[in-house]
Amino acid sequence: MTQAPESTPTPAPLHWKLVIDSADPQSQAVFWAAALRYEIEDNNALIERLLELGVLPREDVVEFQARLAFRDLVAVRHPDDPYDKDSGTGLGRRLLFQRVPEAKSVKNRLHLDLHAVAGEREAEVERLRGLGASVLRHVKEPGGEWAVMADPEGNEFCVQ
Repeated sequence: MTQAPESTPTPAPLHWKLVIDSADPQSQAVFWAAALRYEIEDNNALIERLLELGVLPREDVVEFQARLAFRDLVAVRHPDDPYDKDSGTGLGRRLLFQRVPEAKSVKNRLHLDLHAVAGEREAEVERLRGLGASVLRHVKEPGGEWAVMADPEGNEFCVQ
C-alpha cells in the first residue's frame, strides 16, 4: 500500500498594522477612529506596568482621553477584532500613528480607500469634512467615481 506524501503545513499569515507618520499621533488617532468607526487602543494598563518597572521614562507618557498613553505612538483598531486585554493592543486591523519630526512633504505612496455604502459617498464625504478632512478633488472616470481627500495632517485617502 502506497502512503500519501506528507503535506507541508501552510505557514500562518503574518500579523500586520499600517503605520502612519504624523506630527500629532493623538489627534490623528481621534480623526481616524471617528472616520473609520474604529476604537482608540487603551494602553493604560501596559504603560502603568512599564512605569512601575522603570523601563518607560515618564516623559514618554501623556494623558490622553483621561488615560495614560504613549507620547509618540497611538493606534486605532477595528472594534470587532480581538485585542490583548493586558496591553490594550489590537490583534487585527489597526492603524498606528507615530510621531516624526518632519512634516509631510510629498504625495503618499500608500493610501486608504474608504468604501461608502452604495449611494452614500457624498454624505460620507461631508461627514469626513465635518471631522476635519478636506476634499482635494472629485474624480470621475469610466472605471468609477470617488473623492480624493486629505486627513487633518494632509495624508491623502479616497472615498468611493
